[in-house]
Amino acid sequence: MNGLRKNYYNTIAILGLLICIIWIITVNTQPFSDFHYYNKLAQQIAEGGEWGDTYTSVGYSIILGFIYSIFGINLTVAKIFNVTLTLINYILIYKILNKINLSEIRRKVIYTVFVFFPNNIFYTSIIATEILFTTILLTITLIYYSNTKLKYVLIGILVAINAMIKPFFIIFFLVIFIVELFLKYSIVHVLKHTTIILLISIICISPWIYRNTKFIGQLTFISNNGGIVLYINNNSQNKYGRWMSAEKVENSVVLKKEYIEANMTQKNKILTTSAKNWIINHPLQFVELGFKRLFNTYFIADDVLFSLNGANLNRYIEILLIVYAFLTKAILFTIAIIYIIIYSKKVIVNLLKKENINSYDLYSLICFYMFTSVYFITEGQGRYAFPFIFIIIYFFSFSVEKIFKNGIFVTKNT
Repeated sequence: MNGLRKNYYNTIAILGLLICIIWIITVNTQPFSDFHYYNKLAQQIAEGGEWGDTYTSVGYSIILGFIYSIFGINLTVAKIFNVTLTLINYILIYKILNKINLSEIRRKVIYTVFVFFPNNIFYTSIIATEILFTTILLTITLIYYSNTKLKYVLIGILVAINAMIKPFFIIFFLVIFIVELFLKYSIVHVLKHTTIILLISIICISPWIYRNTKFIGQLTFISNNGGIVLYINNNSQNKYGRWMSAEKVENSVVLKKEYIEANMTQKNKILTTSAKNWIINHPLQFVELGFKRLFNTYFIADDVLFSLNGANLNRYIEILLIVYAFLTKAILFTIAIIYIIIYSKKVIVNLLKKENINSYDLYSLICFYMFTSVYFITEGQGRYAFPFIFIIIYFFSFSVEKIFKNGIFVTKNT
């Protein structure tokens, strides 16, 4: 029986891997915009050049540059790296699913949908941060639900690596804090665990902060693009909660002499201050833009277009892929978010009644709200949903299990 069960997962993984390989062979995606920058910086690093100018986070480019230095500078190498990471993600998901208490129906649904989810296929041809970031997040999740020595030290190291890719991830210690607090760990243990994660993370990224500080001449964090992201997404000219040119903001600070003559860190502070002032003075408009950003992130599958750039596919095939990606994402995310709202209410009720809360459900919920909070404030894009696809599929699986159980909804506690 166990052999048949394992064969199912192996078969799904092999099929998923074959589809990814066929995808990168037949769809010759060319990097542009952010992806072009990541690739060029990785090439520069591989050739012994400068590791960026502090403007944006470089964690992905550093790792890709290391891969390039071993296997050669070629887009094919980067895409094979993506496929390798995707295979690792299959393994991590499988191991995580076997760490938590689930029905076999849900376990198979989650694994199968994850492997064949459109993003997990077409992202293999994009030179983007998302797959690597997700691999590290899944590794953190597996470690957290394993009896591993130095668990919180390892999580702290991995949090630092992911923060080098997406700086906001430094707040991940708060996820563990909330989860363990709600699960009624002693406050001493909660503070100990989260302090270890935070301190180890800071220690690990401190050499990079020192490098940036020395490079600029004043204290500088992981990157300096947080201000511009906040600024272009929080102003009266932004109507859709998406990227816009900073020059198009009314009385734009980027056109002023003070900004033009400032260094990277000073520019970041100027933009951040301006954005914060706008938010304080326009609270309702900020909230409206926040929900538009979440809609763009949850329900718009515009990231499929990144994989089609320069591929020169037949127009009808492109349209078919776009429609498929949009429909799949819209259906899964809609159902999952409904269940997330339902479960959020259940958590609040259980807390008030001092009843037990499912550990992994809670962990997934808090992770989801971490990403949601960040994108509510900053920017909405379809690609930003990639790291929590596995969380969305997890909550989506509740509905599938309900169908299989003939309408009987079963919840199991870990």
